[in-house]
Amino acid sequence: MPTETLPSLEALLALGLYTAIAVGLVGLLMLLSWGLGQRTHSKAKDEAYESGIEPTGPARLSEPVPFYLVAIFFIVFDVEMIFVVSWAVAYDRLGWAGFAQVAFFILVLFLGLVHLWKSGGLDWGPSAHRRRPPGSGE
Repeated sequence: MPTETLPSLEALLALGLYTAIAVGLVGLLMLLSWGLGQRTHSKAKDEAYESGIEPTGPARLSEPVPFYLVAIFFIVFDVEMIFVVSWAVAYDRLGWAGFAQVAFFILVLFLGLVHLWKSGGLDWGPSAHRRRPPGSGE
C-alpha cells in the first residue's frame, strides 16, 4: 500500500519563491511599459489599420443570433458527449446504478432538445415565423 508523502518545507519554499519572482517580474514589466511607453495619440494611431486602403464602414459586423445559438447548443451537446463517452469507457465497473444515472442524464438532455425544438430554437427562418412560448406577451 503506497503511503502519501507531503511536500517538504524546502519544496514549498522553492514554489513560493518562484511564484513571488514570477509575479514580481510581471509587475515590473507592466510598470516599465506604463512608465516608458509613448503617450502621444494621433488620428492614425487610433485607427485599426494605419496604412493602405482607407477603411470604410464599421469594423464590427454583427452575426445573426441563430449562429450564436447553434454554437451554444453545440457546446452543450458536445460536453454531454464527453460524459457519455467517459461512462462508456467505465461501464463494466459502474454496473446498473451507473447505467441508470447515464440513462437519466441522457433523458434530461433529450427533454432539453425537445424543448429547444418546440420553442423554435432550431428554426432558421425569419423571426416572425419563430414560435413564441406561452405567456411571452405576443
